[in-house]
Amino acid sequence: MIKAGIIGSTGYAGQEIVRILLGHKDVEICWYGSRSYADQAYADIFGNMFELVPDICKGEDLEKLCDQVDVVFTATPQGLCSSLVSEEILSKVKIIDLSADFRIKDAAVYEDWYGLHHPSPQFIEEAVYGLCEINRDAIKKARLVANPGCYPTCSFFSIYPLARAGVIDMKSIIIDAKSGTSGAGRGAKVQNLYCEVNENIKAYGVAGHRHTPEIEEQLSYASGQETLIIFTPHLVPMNRGILVTAYADLKGSYSEEELRQFYIDAYKDESFVRVLKSGVNPETRWVEGSNYTDVNVRLEKRTGRVIMMGAMDNLVKGAAGQAVQNMNLMFGLEETEGLMMPPMFP
Repeated sequence: MIKAGIIGSTGYAGQEIVRILLGHKDVEICWYGSRSYADQAYADIFGNMFELVPDICKGEDLEKLCDQVDVVFTATPQGLCSSLVSEEILSKVKIIDLSADFRIKDAAVYEDWYGLHHPSPQFIEEAVYGLCEINRDAIKKARLVANPGCYPTCSFFSIYPLARAGVIDMKSIIIDAKSGTSGAGRGAKVQNLYCEVNENIKAYGVAGHRHTPEIEEQLSYASGQETLIIFTPHLVPMNRGILVTAYADLKGSYSEEELRQFYIDAYKDESFVRVLKSGVNPETRWVEGSNYTDVNVRLEKRTGRVIMMGAMDNLVKGAAGQAVQNMNLMFGLEETEGLMMPPMFP
């Protein structure tokens, strides 16, 4: 059995890792780390874990934790993992970091967009960007994986086939994205209170959201071209889900059938990316609670532009599910183990 520890186990993504790993036949959770709820019973915090998790939350001592487990998930805010990781720790355990600390290969870009000093830039080059469908072979050999952000994951899957094929102008991309409120985390914030969110939709991070450089960097790798995007996220009054609608100029003349074929070819061997039938648009309700991302593409014949769409659960494929998928690859397990739960509806 693989022994796992979770730092930040009482956040939304951390609790989702717990839920998934409880159904994983090859993993035992040995440590429930939580700075806010240390010494409290995990099931007292999350009633859904009553009689499922008898453990008490412990602190977030990574040095102590790494002597007891094989893998550590850090579901923590930006800056924590990079302040704790060291060569000694990485010699003992594999780390899957759900923050942005090691996603961007240029420390200066990270510091500029996140407003934080990066305390361990020496590990940035080594860290593997944990998008399993693209970096599968590198992840298998990694000891430090940077789990992708939720918006970047859905945006990437929506655009990747056409970026890879070189058929869109990589400086013309506009991404309109909408997310449920769990994407903002479990911390108490006035702007996320029920009365602030309910019956409302709003854009935020306009012309400067910090996921922008992550999306641009990964699409640049995919296309082999410099990529510039306009990325505007929106908060919608639902618990889970991300919907991406992206637009770009085509570099040639293509039919919608030809564009769809790029998607079919790109994802034909992938378990968790589903190319929908022609004319069917992705919806968050059909991926909720699952590790699936649904994608499709439409041609706007009047303007000659392409519309690229994707939907996924921000807490599963956008966070915890993707982290477990990375863990499976890192330990030589079946990539889908523990992740084949069907979407929930209603």
